[in-house]
Amino acid sequence: MVDYGLKHRVALITGANNPQGIGATTALAFAREGAKVALVYKKVPRAFDKNKTGKNGKDRYYEANAGNADIVAARLKELKAEHLILESDIADEKAVEEIYSAVIEHYGRVDILVNNAATDDENGLDTIETITKNVIDDTFAVNVRGSILMMREMIRHRGDYGRIINISTDASQIFAGQITYGASKATLEALTRSIALEVAKYGITVNCVAPGPTQTGWIDADLEKAVIPLIPMGKLIQPEDIAETILFLASEQARMLTGQVIKVSGGHAL
Repeated sequence: MVDYGLKHRVALITGANNPQGIGATTALAFAREGAKVALVYKKVPRAFDKNKTGKNGKDRYYEANAGNADIVAARLKELKAEHLILESDIADEKAVEEIYSAVIEHYGRVDILVNNAATDDENGLDTIETITKNVIDDTFAVNVRGSILMMREMIRHRGDYGRIINISTDASQIFAGQITYGASKATLEALTRSIALEVAKYGITVNCVAPGPTQTGWIDADLEKAVIPLIPMGKLIQPEDIAETILFLASEQARMLTGQVIKVSGGHAL
């Protein structure tokens, strides 16, 4: 069994209210390693059919993201993990400052940042022919500005240990049909490389994980059948696959690994 050296480390993770999501799964993974976790989430209200939330698909996914983090909190309590949960909006500069103030007041420091929070357009307005100013602004506000602000505060409050892990998507470079979302994630990958160079002098590493098609409650049976043939390893990525990669990047063992974009995609979108 690998000892990642994360016991008593403080991990700050955004986008963590979906129990099947990458953020929540990553929080539980850190907790099992003995880390202290601080979770940030924002409720995203989208219409869903309550009668269809019993199985994977957009209704289950929308319900999860519209809710609070109570289920995640309950699982952390079962693990007897030290945890702090904050409802906030990382697109707001003042809110980001308040997030760090709360976490530092509670734990004294932040060792690890996982920039997982993201948004996209649910109405199919993310093509060059349908795109609107609001879609562009809203997507970049969270996926880019929010991620930058979270990283900036991490650097401002740096201690003797620092790991930043950004979450992209394996299709960021070519994402027809979701051009703004893809572009925002490609931007995050570029930021990862640039900021890695800027903060290496502090001993802080900055890396990016780019998941392939991951079962976070969104992918229904029909979409799964369509997507799996595109994944050379023949199965969907699970949130645990992403979480394990994040644990490694946050660990002592990854101390000389920085500025990298790692696709966890089963060979999809190479």
